[in-house]
Amino acid sequence: MKKLLDFLRANHESALFAGAALLLVLALIKPQIPLKQEVHNYLLVADVSQSMNAEDVQLNGHNVNRMAYTRHLMKRVVETSPCGTYISVGVFAAENVALLFMPLEVCANYDEITEAIEHLEWRMAWSGNSRLSFGVKAAASVFDSLNAPAKMLFFTDGDEAPKVNAINKLDLSGVQIGQNVVFVGVGGHQPVAIPRYNSANKWVGYWSSDAKEHGAVGASYSDTSQDEPDPEVAYAEYDRYLSQLDTEYLKSLAQEIKGSYIEGRDTEEFYDFVQSQKPAASFVTDYSLRWVYLSLAGLLILLTFLPDFLDFRRNRREPEGKSAESQ
Repeated sequence: MKKLLDFLRANHESALFAGAALLLVLALIKPQIPLKQEVHNYLLVADVSQSMNAEDVQLNGHNVNRMAYTRHLMKRVVETSPCGTYISVGVFAAENVALLFMPLEVCANYDEITEAIEHLEWRMAWSGNSRLSFGVKAAASVFDSLNAPAKMLFFTDGDEAPKVNAINKLDLSGVQIGQNVVFVGVGGHQPVAIPRYNSANKWVGYWSSDAKEHGAVGASYSDTSQDEPDPEVAYAEYDRYLSQLDTEYLKSLAQEIKGSYIEGRDTEEFYDFVQSQKPAASFVTDYSLRWVYLSLAGLLILLTFLPDFLDFRRNRREPEGKSAESQ
């Protein structure tokens, strides 16, 4: 034992460097252990109805449409989410919510998640109507398919076509997911016209006011033959269908299902609100030990300087002691 200690004293630097190298190799292997953790699981749902093409919000000092603003907010939610957060993305159109992919861990799948968000647009819609109350009910089945509790952030302007009334109002008393739903309002507070595009995504005019009452029933964006000629548009400025963020409707819808509402803004307060949501569930996830090995390797490297530091302190004290003796 004494020989081993003498050897370590004589070769402490080599031993410490060897230990640090071993720890670095272990860190490269990406060691993980399964741990039960409280995690956030967000389902980001984008309203892709054509009212989201209205340009009445600002981003970096420029006017953009609601869809572009929604994409920006979603990507920032992903960017501000810590590792271990799970994200899935869906779209809402007509009366249904479609899930684009199952929950993915944000750090391991960051590029895939943001790439999917970047491609969200109105042509993903399978019908031209927009019935939010039906969409909320349809979202319940999407929640079941996730096989894990989630918090749904529903990005929408609240603009329905046809407009909800006493006859077509849907009873949402049986919705059980309300506490997991947050409506995120996107859009300006002043009425603006909604641009209309053909299937090639070229602007052809503005939606006419009859869409307000009847909706864009049966509009199919995959059938380009319906654009021969281009779709009908408003024939005069006064005939344009005007749209704005319907805050009151979204608040009432949130209250009806016992959910919540927040206006989507590109501010730290909004992203803090999202991240302050209660974790969706406790998952058994892989916990990385890489930082442990890297920290220990750094500590061993620092310890190689310890003898030099101690010698420096000892040499500094010796002159002080000698000067005291000479006095």
